[in-house]
Amino acid sequence: MTLSVIVVNWRSKEYLRNCLLSIKLTAAEVPLQVIVVDGASFDGCGEMLAVEFPEVLFIQSLENIGFGRCNNLGFERATSEAVLFLNPDTEVKPSCFQTMLAELEAHPTAGILCPRILNPDGSLQVSCVRALPTPLNRALDSTFCRRLFPNSRLWGVGAALGATRPIEVDAVSGAFMLMRSAVFREVGGFTREYFMYGEDMDLCAKVRSAARAIVFVPNASIIHFGGISSSQQESEFPTENMRVGWNLYMYRHHGFGMALWYRLLQLISALVRMGLLVPGCLFGSRSGREEARRSFSKWGCVLEWASTQLFSVPTTSFQETASKI
Repeated sequence: MTLSVIVVNWRSKEYLRNCLLSIKLTAAEVPLQVIVVDGASFDGCGEMLAVEFPEVLFIQSLENIGFGRCNNLGFERATSEAVLFLNPDTEVKPSCFQTMLAELEAHPTAGILCPRILNPDGSLQVSCVRALPTPLNRALDSTFCRRLFPNSRLWGVGAALGATRPIEVDAVSGAFMLMRSAVFREVGGFTREYFMYGEDMDLCAKVRSAARAIVFVPNASIIHFGGISSSQQESEFPTENMRVGWNLYMYRHHGFGMALWYRLLQLISALVRMGLLVPGCLFGSRSGREEARRSFSKWGCVLEWASTQLFSVPTTSFQETASKI
């Protein structure tokens, strides 16, 4: 089975270089087409690719059109039976592509496949397998709750923690999504209305609605360094834009009432967390107070967003977010 790998770059040139090197070292015998789309970051990745990876097809978007749209743009040039959407801040481990393609061929009804995604220290990145978003799991999601109830269906990752064979799951991370090209076309690709965040869960939901399975493959792995493009933005950017994306997801898949419930729970969650952070902002070590104040500011941003958007009708996350880049 031939494979087109699509990587969207935004100010991630060094990570992109390492990602492509890992592909070259581990997948030399795989019939491969690699496509890199730069979302108007103009970070020199095109020049780097021309010198170091001339075999890579490079597409320069003149505007920052968002993660999903950039992937769709890359897919327009894809020529293979299978397509992989891969983040630039990843490192492919040996035999990953071979194992994943074999599993794709072995599961003719599969919609999306994802391997074991590891943190740089080798531990499982728990966000690699997820439950589809609901107002409740988005409001309760926290390090404390995940540690207290690691196997809860709220997070969806419980089955993956001890998996030794491919299993069907609710949804997987957008860091690595392997599909048949025909299935991607069938579901209409990434939804254009998302800018960044939420589009991967939207794609999973569309694939499941098409009666296709989402499959986690534990015997293949990549390393995901995580959040590189987001970290280039001001701290409020990913915090708010995640809510914008989830808000749109709730509206598109469950209607206005569920989106309203999501925003209300985000407002309540922000108020509760800010209240719990007050003692930490006032007492303790200097570093502890600074960390608590950063968290307080983050949840203040969520509170402001939820308050101002409470009764609005979400139609897109694109213009709202693109204007802040």
